Amino acid sequence: MTTRYPWDLFPPVWIHANESTVKQHPSYRAAKSGDPDAAYLLVDALLNPIIVEQLADTFAQQKPTLVSAHAVEGSGVNAIPEALADMLARQLGWPADNGIVQINIVAHTGADGFSRLARQARFDGDAKTGKSYLLTDDFVGQGGTLANLRSHIMSRGGNVVGATVLTGKPHSAMLALDEYSGNLTRPPYMKGANYRISGDLTNTDNVMNNTFWIGVQPALSKEMLEFAANKIEGCLSVNG
Repeated sequence: MTTRYPWDLFPPVWIHANESTVKQHPSYRAAKSGDPDAAYLLVDALLNPIIVEQLADTFAQQKPTLVSAHAVEGSGVNAIPEALADMLARQLGWPADNGIVQINIVAHTGADGFSRLARQARFDGDAKTGKSYLLTDDFVGQGGTLANLRSHIMSRGGNVVGATVLTGKPHSAMLALDEYSGNLTRPPYMKGANYRISGDLTNTDNVMNNTFWIGVQPALSKEMLEFAANKIEGCLSVNG
């Protein structure tokens, strides 16, 4: 199982086109099924020049290596992520690395939230210590594939600076979590630590002691937590 790393200050995912535009493009199905020519036609038509310019400005110093989450789908090897990486590499003058590959079938396309959480992508391939990487994929939903690809690279010493996808839901772009809830001075690991507080923390103690909330693992994405929260709300409304 992949050990995920906390998102910390990971930037929002850059999304090039809306989902309906991508899925209605005549080359989409063939590209998703592994046709590289269709994938390049699709990416060429929908690559957003504003996003490309933002990437160029944001990472002008790092010039990160582009790595794609090219995955095996039910109908073949998804050719879109690698086409996106290659086309961005050409336009930006950055290197691309196709040596990191997904090694299992997760069948996330069209899957529900639970299936996406349960079936985790695994990757193989070398990453270079200290090198900066930018991830590419065709779609961002809960962010699980990007999270696992990021962790694979980081576990080998690489530095993942961001991610860009051809499409996804706008609210899925934010993978990093908001600030935690509750009084963070109370856990045992804070004993003996140096920190500064403002006020008597009455409200944070109230949240910790008198509300129903779920402690979260910081490597989960915001969309994953929204999914879990919605399921809990649904259960409480049915049984309440």
